Amino acid sequence: MQKRKMDTRCMATLAMLCGVLLVMGMTGIGFIPLPVIKATTMHIPVILGAVLLGPAAGAALGGVFGLCSIWANTTAPGLLAFAFSPFMTTEGLPGVLKSLWIALGCRIALGVIAGWLWRLTKKTLKEDYLALPVTAAVSTICHTILVMGSIYLLLAQQYAQAKNVAVTAVFGLVMGTVTASGIPEAIAAAVLVTVIGKALLHLTERMKKR
Repeated sequence: MQKRKMDTRCMATLAMLCGVLLVMGMTGIGFIPLPVIKATTMHIPVILGAVLLGPAAGAALGGVFGLCSIWANTTAPGLLAFAFSPFMTTEGLPGVLKSLWIALGCRIALGVIAGWLWRLTKKTLKEDYLALPVTAAVSTICHTILVMGSIYLLLAQQYAQAKNVAVTAVFGLVMGTVTASGIPEAIAAAVLVTVIGKALLHLTERMKKR
């Protein structure tokens, strides 16, 4: 009976976080347009879900994040929409697969990384107020590197054409984007995941004792 209650609560939490992601993604508040790329706050519910429910739930939430990213870059395309939407590519099937990896694969990986990183940091750092910000910041940085690194490795030529620069300049531009969007996203995640996550973990512990 107790296990069934916990399963129901986990499913309810997962559904709630999926709802939050969908609202953020469909209304546009989860994506912040920058000159080159859309910065995001969508990673925060994914990390929270991975912390509360584990890597599998984190992967599922990452998938929702990815689908919202495809939607946002298809309905309101930016300069790099071709990297995040299979409907915006001009490369045929190879371009579709590349954009699906960047939009979906990297976001699913974010949830998995956050889930396992939380387990590791919780075991080594012990205290939630230390483990939560470390998990959030490192997961976010890993996600940014995965996304921008994939764009560099898979779509450097198209990136150069979109920016009207030489291919040799792409690495510097990618690193600039990692710094300009990745660091603020990591700081925001560290603060918000710590504050919200601590409260939700406390609530979860109280519910387990009932």
